Amino acid sequence: MGVHLMTGFPGFIASQLIRQLFMDGVTRQIYAVVLQSEMDKARKEVANIKAQYPNCQINLFEGDITLPNLGMDNSELGCIAPRISIVWHLAAIHDLAVARELAWKVNVHGTACVNDFVRTLPNLKRYIYFSTAYVAGRRNGRLLENELIRPVAFKNHYEETKFEAELRVEDLKCEVPLTIIRPGIVRGHSETGETIKFDGLYFLFNMIDTLSTSPLIPYIGSKRATINVVPVDYILKAVSYICTAVEAEGKTLHLTDPNPHKVSDVYYAIVKEMTGKRPFGRLPLSMVKKVLANYKIRKRLGLEYETVDYLAWKGVFDTSEAQSILQKRGIKCPDFIETVPTMVRFYKDNKHRTQLFIPIK
Repeated sequence: MGVHLMTGFPGFIASQLIRQLFMDGVTRQIYAVVLQSEMDKARKEVANIKAQYPNCQINLFEGDITLPNLGMDNSELGCIAPRISIVWHLAAIHDLAVARELAWKVNVHGTACVNDFVRTLPNLKRYIYFSTAYVAGRRNGRLLENELIRPVAFKNHYEETKFEAELRVEDLKCEVPLTIIRPGIVRGHSETGETIKFDGLYFLFNMIDTLSTSPLIPYIGSKRATINVVPVDYILKAVSYICTAVEAEGKTLHLTDPNPHKVSDVYYAIVKEMTGKRPFGRLPLSMVKKVLANYKIRKRLGLEYETVDYLAWKGVFDTSEAQSILQKRGIKCPDFIETVPTMVRFYKDNKHRTQLFIPIK
């Protein structure tokens, strides 16, 4: 069973992943490397998880992935390193509007430090790195899991730095047993709608909610583009199985929706569920971008400027490798349109909680 070490705790995916690993019996002990500024929040989350899984253990270690040995002292490392069997690297800055310098420090340099740490572990069974399917940048067409091709351009610094980070992890495939996970746009739980922040697709929810009293809500985005959104529970079930699946070792896997919907269909479903109205007319993305160039307008709409690029992008993620592995366990991605009512319900029930909203830049 072994001990797992995780970065990115107490973030939403890391916190839920620990619960999934405990529930599935994959491990009973987690070491979590936590920033000093996140320690209080981490302790509270540990208490919540322990209440659910009293026979399991989470040990917190103050650290920083951008430092050698993840900022931990040598005495700690000497005690824990031989016990670690699986490393999960989830820590990253996911903000689409992040400044390049900060994104590079955390996403690229931080990953390089985690790679160096992983190399020192004598009993490592698997290194699981969370990348993103959007390392594809502005490449179009069918995108394969075994490709890591530098695109002509990226849509933002998040994509660029995750690409650079994945390059560095890819180089480790000849040294350590690892699996690279490329999720799509992650949303809340498909059955409960639960999430701890309204980012990603939820920026559209913000805008539609703001416009809900308007007589007309126009379409935005391309008619031909698809959008790849996956619920967090699909990601959790998939990686909990993948981390010990022999056939996943050395692979890069797209944890994306194998049957994504068109942007226009997703937009229609959200507008209809949130407002009872049907969207009418269409605003060209060039016009939307001009409007969102005004900070006061995008703040009022709750819509980040960088989000709109994903509404016109025409890349399609091939999921052949991931599906061939996950079908053995019967793990499938829930249909997005079918779960829109659950997402909307959670959003409406929790939109008074200002802490869930991401400040618009």
